Amino acid sequence: MADIHDLRRLALALPGAHEVTYKGAPWFNVGKKTFALAPSDKASAGRVILKLDRAHQELLFEVRPETFQPCKVATVHWSYVALGDVDEAELAALVREAWAQIVPKAVSRALLNAARDA
Repeated sequence: MADIHDLRRLALALPGAHEVTYKGAPWFNVGKKTFALAPSDKASAGRVILKLDRAHQELLFEVRPETFQPCKVATVHWSYVALGDVDEAELAALVREAWAQIVPKAVSRALLNAARDA
């Protein structure tokens, strides 16, 4: 079972990632672009929000609806992820995917290939 401390550690280990606080909640960014956040409202307790690939999101929403739900942020669809339903390894893969959505492909390619080969 993963938790917010795992999210923080995994997110901050990625190249260029840093944490900012917005409305009392930790947001994980590269530059000004956000790839993960842990909302502080009670309705989101135990869940984080990740910017996942659209096709992967749709699959997760269908196959594991108790763990992954849509979260509409402006016009972009993000994913709520129930931390209690994922382990650290799955969260690590999801955080890398979210990070890869906002960094240039040349930056993400090497890290994603290395993670796949490990």
